[in-house]
Amino acid sequence: MKHDAVNVVIGGAAGQGLVTLGNMLTKALVRSGYSVVVTESYQSRIRGGHNTYAIRISTEDVPAPQEAIDILVCLDADTVDLHEPELSLRGIVVVEADLGQPGRPYLLVPFKDLAAGKFSNVVALGVIGELLGLDLQRVAGLLDELFGKKGEDVAAANRESLAQGFKWMAERAEVFPRLPPAESIGPRLTLNGNEAIALGAMSAGVKFCSFYPMTPGTSVAISLAANAQRMGIVVEQAEDEIAAINMALGASFAGAPAMVTTSGGGFALMTEGVSLSAMIETPVVVVVAQRPGPATGLPTRTEQGDLEFVLHAGHGEFPRAIFAPGTVEECFYLTRKAFGIADEFNGPAFVLTDQFLADSYRSVEPFPLEDLAAVNPCRTGAQSDDSFLTYAITESGVSPRLLPGVPAQCRAGERCEHLVVADSDEHTEDGHLTEDLSVRGPMVEKRLRKLDGIRAKAVPPEVTGDENPDVLLVCWGSTKGAVLEAATRIREQGRTVGTVHLSQVWPLPSEQLSGILGTAGHVVCVEGNATGQMARLIRRETGFLIEERVLRYDGLPITPEFVVRAIDVL
Repeated sequence: MKHDAVNVVIGGAAGQGLVTLGNMLTKALVRSGYSVVVTESYQSRIRGGHNTYAIRISTEDVPAPQEAIDILVCLDADTVDLHEPELSLRGIVVVEADLGQPGRPYLLVPFKDLAAGKFSNVVALGVIGELLGLDLQRVAGLLDELFGKKGEDVAAANRESLAQGFKWMAERAEVFPRLPPAESIGPRLTLNGNEAIALGAMSAGVKFCSFYPMTPGTSVAISLAANAQRMGIVVEQAEDEIAAINMALGASFAGAPAMVTTSGGGFALMTEGVSLSAMIETPVVVVVAQRPGPATGLPTRTEQGDLEFVLHAGHGEFPRAIFAPGTVEECFYLTRKAFGIADEFNGPAFVLTDQFLADSYRSVEPFPLEDLAAVNPCRTGAQSDDSFLTYAITESGVSPRLLPGVPAQCRAGERCEHLVVADSDEHTEDGHLTEDLSVRGPMVEKRLRKLDGIRAKAVPPEVTGDENPDVLLVCWGSTKGAVLEAATRIREQGRTVGTVHLSQVWPLPSEQLSGILGTAGHVVCVEGNATGQMARLIRRETGFLIEERVLRYDGLPITPEFVVRAIDVL
């Protein structure tokens, strides 16, 4: 349990600058040496509605969001009414002076007197910065980075508004203890999950990304587009998701490592393309950022409801790999691994994330990029000097790959040209369609053999905590941090606790799981869905029935408190 953690929640309507305020405060905290977890909650609208930006802060590593609010910053009256009941015992409310009620734990700030209306969020940044004990110049530097390009007048007005907020708060008595000083640390990045996925893709050598905008997956493509010119990437907004995945397959077939980004509803349109990837044995990475369904569901909320969908998407039988990162760092490294697996086994690989992790900023150590290699699509030569078999039947199931228009290195040591053929019908080894049924069986078996190779490279489950525990918490994807902290809290109650986190959910490490699950008194699966999809998958693959489950499906992320409350009544 993070005993020095402080939970700051900023609430207001879309269009009030809430996200700008939250992002600047988050970056200032990270640059000051603090660990953060950000949770964004927003409605599916451009203006109005009620949104929050929560920042949990600590000098230690902080793995998950917190429910109780220590500092509630209200940009409108609705935030007071909705969230005051969630205040912790030491909690305070920072609010415009004319919205407060005397006698309550309010810090009444005359925002309207301290700056013009459009700068009130910058005044709030100054007040919170001084309240928490941040350095004025460090925060001002962030303002200059953000607003400096808009001209000196705008930059100066923002600096003055920030200074007014710091000054006003400094003249008041302490109403909340300042953050303890953070230890001196090296440089840190402020990244959310989608930005880390984009960085992982760039480090893996992505050259093409196609997408149709769909929250919460769109910002992966937006991050790639922001770096497209510098990194030599083509980012294409297609007319729909069907076009997006087929564009990516075309680019991949031509030799450009390719990906698509979407959410559940968009992925529904991509499933035929997933099967096409398997049949023509062309790699593609698909990022599916989950949100509640069915249909449009809750477009801006979070859920883990698409595991079984992604696992079974596409007609026919063929292998795939599915990665489910649990941290921002895993978003980077598992995206890289998805590109490597897709390239090595010539087929689809998936990164399964969700709105909570997609939008959650964390403090992250810079990734060591120098030793990270990119994929090399044209890595094999022809089988002979006079022919090339696009779908040669091999022991591993993986056929040599050539790119159209790229000469091969023949056995004689000379360059030679070959025809590279692809066909979405069942085909012979040289790539031409066939209805010879004697070919069908060997081709199906060849494709399925790839799963053995993918399984051999699977990421093992991460096991932590006590041996032979009273309670074993099993989780996957973005629930990792909440489960780890919940385990710590349960252990403080005097029980022995272990955790198992799956960051690769297919192929499932069945043998390893079977050995782990049988060691605990009570096994509990923690998931962000209503039906226990991971628990069902584990039973199918291992035979082990996880009867006790902690499930959340109201659109909110799983928190340590949510898990502890559920475990207490089991």
